[in-house]
Amino acid sequence: MTDSTVSMPSPSMPSPQRVDPASATHTRRGEQKPFDAILFASFGGPDGQEDVIPFLRNVTRGRGIPDERLEEVAGHYRALGGRSPITAQNEAMIAALEQELAGRGIELPIYFGNRNWAPYHAEAVRALHADGRRHALGLVTSAYSSYSSCRQYREDFGMVLEETGLAGEVSIDKVRVYFNHPGFLEPVVDGVADALASLAAEGHDAERVAVLFSTHSVPTSMAEASGPEETRIEGSGGWYVAQHLAACRWVMEQLHDDSPELPHWQLVYQSRSGAPHIPWLEPDVNDVIEQLATDHTADAVVVVPIGFVTDHVEVVWDLDTEAKETAEEQGLAFRRVATSGADPRFIAALADLVQERLDAQFPRRVVTDFGGTPDVCGANCCVGRQCRPTTSAVDSAQDVEQARAEAAASSAAAGAAS
Repeated sequence: MTDSTVSMPSPSMPSPQRVDPASATHTRRGEQKPFDAILFASFGGPDGQEDVIPFLRNVTRGRGIPDERLEEVAGHYRALGGRSPITAQNEAMIAALEQELAGRGIELPIYFGNRNWAPYHAEAVRALHADGRRHALGLVTSAYSSYSSCRQYREDFGMVLEETGLAGEVSIDKVRVYFNHPGFLEPVVDGVADALASLAAEGHDAERVAVLFSTHSVPTSMAEASGPEETRIEGSGGWYVAQHLAACRWVMEQLHDDSPELPHWQLVYQSRSGAPHIPWLEPDVNDVIEQLATDHTADAVVVVPIGFVTDHVEVVWDLDTEAKETAEEQGLAFRRVATSGADPRFIAALADLVQERLDAQFPRRVVTDFGGTPDVCGANCCVGRQCRPTTSAVDSAQDVEQARAEAAASSAAAGAAS
């Protein structure tokens, strides 16, 4: 592939500090345990119109956002009947994964828990404990390294063990981030190829097509804190941006074998929220579509939600509705590639993630030039604004101890004040 086929990030953005892919930063393996359950963990979504605002209150808990502002986002859910498609999609993945594991002779029950809506993580952990399970593997519906896509799930696991009183009795080990597993990326390759073929059949030249790989925008401070502390360089976008770019490059490289002339591609962002004065990753997908039309550099766009596992509300609304409308308003042909969640290759990838933790000799499938990803996160990996109990990191025990101490101090202060 020639340089002319690629739109890269601004040269002013440095890369994260390069760490030897053979070092523990990339290769640290998890402790061998007699895993006897899988905790399938996701974000959650409302089941009906009456659930929408309570769900969004859960999502924004502690941020002081009034219901009036939540109603702006609620409209996206209400337009879909108030029920998020994420729950049914997760249930379908769980059923497919159960079949895949059974076909491999792996008999592990799967317990389903969410962060923001029923069934909650605590329900799942109490259920697996009641069933006599003690060592769970956490599979999450997010493929990349950042606070919201990795560490927050590790915090969910640490906090639910504290909440249920099962810390020390039940363990939850999160599997590695899997953006670089071919079972996650190969369906994307096929989707992009099909979209380009469809546009070509309509007479669109490759040089007039733009491929926009889209992912969830996050605050730039969160992006820069993504990855272990030894990899950080301010302004680089951290592991979050680096992993996405590596995934995009790999997808386009696979297409190059069959299509010597490929369209320009770019990593873009969507679903920004929060106060406007706080910097978030840019550019926004809609802004890019408008700019392509203004500059007359494309007649068609292929939008690829590479940052997402399933076609949930942020894909269906932000891309299938808003981005599509933007393209139509600008006179650009539009194609949206499906996410990988329903593809059998992705289900097989999830089974691989389980099997590689059950069997130290099981081969780890990793593609992209980023290198591998560890089972056990490094120090201060994807650190957030406050300390909470975590699992699956070299400093998880320290996080638990510090969080307990801070909670005890807060409780004592509150008691003294009363």
